[in-house]
Amino acid sequence: GYVEPLLPPMRSHKICDNHRRNLMSLDYLVHDFEFMCKKLKPTSRLVLLDMGASLDFHGTAVTPIVTLLKQYEKFGFVFDHIYGFEITKKDPNVIYTTSLPEEYIPSYHWINVGVSSKEGDKLNPLHSIIKKLNEDDFVVVKLDIDTSSIEVPLARELLEDKDGVYSKIIDQFYFEHHVHLGELAGNWRSSMNGTVGESLELFSNLRKKGIPAHFWP
Repeated sequence: GYVEPLLPPMRSHKICDNHRRNLMSLDYLVHDFEFMCKKLKPTSRLVLLDMGASLDFHGTAVTPIVTLLKQYEKFGFVFDHIYGFEITKKDPNVIYTTSLPEEYIPSYHWINVGVSSKEGDKLNPLHSIIKKLNEDDFVVVKLDIDTSSIEVPLARELLEDKDGVYSKIIDQFYFEHHVHLGELAGNWRSSMNGTVGESLELFSNLRKKGIPAHFWP
């Protein structure tokens, strides 16, 4: 299906005009919902894996992941399961009463631990969740944990796809790759690692592999 081109600044180009206002905008993303819809079957489960689920990170503003969910819902994609992994300790009562919109209560699984990048580890959700799904399911993966030593190996695991399953199961992949980029240096600071060229190569190769990869804000 159709996707947006892979270009710096790795999110909406509007940040060049108004950085603060457009930093978390998703208006640059292109989704071919017709193509995705045609792949669905009556038995398809709709699953979203959110690695780095800081629901209150953006204060009172609507979080990007909720914006993304709303966009899918406009085209009839309502997720059956949303798995949110987050290492920062949070009060579950606050998560479910304040941070999480009511419509996601039935489908949301709050998992307040960090993810592992070790292949085969039960806290590596690619192993313990994604590999338990099948090709008929509609699967979205978001990776944004601000720790390159963990998230880059996870992205590389998708690319290597040793068992040949990820490219068959994952329908959309979103990743905030913290590389050295002047426009975002003030936001990413010490988390930057690698180059824009390396990031473009990673995302391009994921797409060639059959995994529609998008930069995440």
